[in-house]
Amino acid sequence: MITTVIFDLDDTLYDEIEYCKSGFAAAAEFLANRYESASANSTMVRADMKRIYEVLWQQFNTGNRTETFNAALDELELSYDDELISELIEVYRRHKPKITLPQDSRDSLCELSTKYTLALLTDGFLPGQQLKVQALGIEKYFKSIIYTEQLGREFWKPSPVGFEKILKSLEARPENTVYIADNEKKDFIAPNKLDFVTIQILRPARLHTSVCGQAGAAAQHIIRQISQLSGLLERL
Repeated sequence: MITTVIFDLDDTLYDEIEYCKSGFAAAAEFLANRYESASANSTMVRADMKRIYEVLWQQFNTGNRTETFNAALDELELSYDDELISELIEVYRRHKPKITLPQDSRDSLCELSTKYTLALLTDGFLPGQQLKVQALGIEKYFKSIIYTEQLGREFWKPSPVGFEKILKSLEARPENTVYIADNEKKDFIAPNKLDFVTIQILRPARLHTSVCGQAGAAAQHIIRQISQLSGLLERL
């Protein structure tokens, strides 16, 4: 019998691409203010911000996920150094995200929280992950929230440590526990080994679409909409 349901965050409860858009908008505003600080023309600053955002988003969408800021600044012919790149990364990670919880996710959390003990386990940099949770307004649904960054980078998934901490804190048994996430490359390896039930959600706008192929990496079940989760849990 299923008693405990653990969720991943990004691309599981909402579309992570919306967070990326929000972060690049914050970075574009930061850059526009920096390079136009001597100008009193606010219309010009807004125009430049729009252009900067467009270039950042284009770079990201073409697959440049590691040096997006460098490539965008090169394209914009704006001077920069390593210190500015570090500042932009911090702006991105620490901005207050403009994201909302989809209605189907809210409905599912409301329903499931009356039937199961819910928890959240997510990788990612602090305080970015905490700010996402706050912006989505989902703390109230979970009896336990584990940010693996607080445990140490070595305990990001596929480490089992975060999962084990949730089991201990909730006094849950692994065979009665489900983990729902999106990324086959890292999400399901540990919970599969721990004898959880694992469910992959394939949101249409998800960022991670590759198949791992590693033994034990695939989820045991696949859904395409979070609204399908309740029915699947009842069948399990």
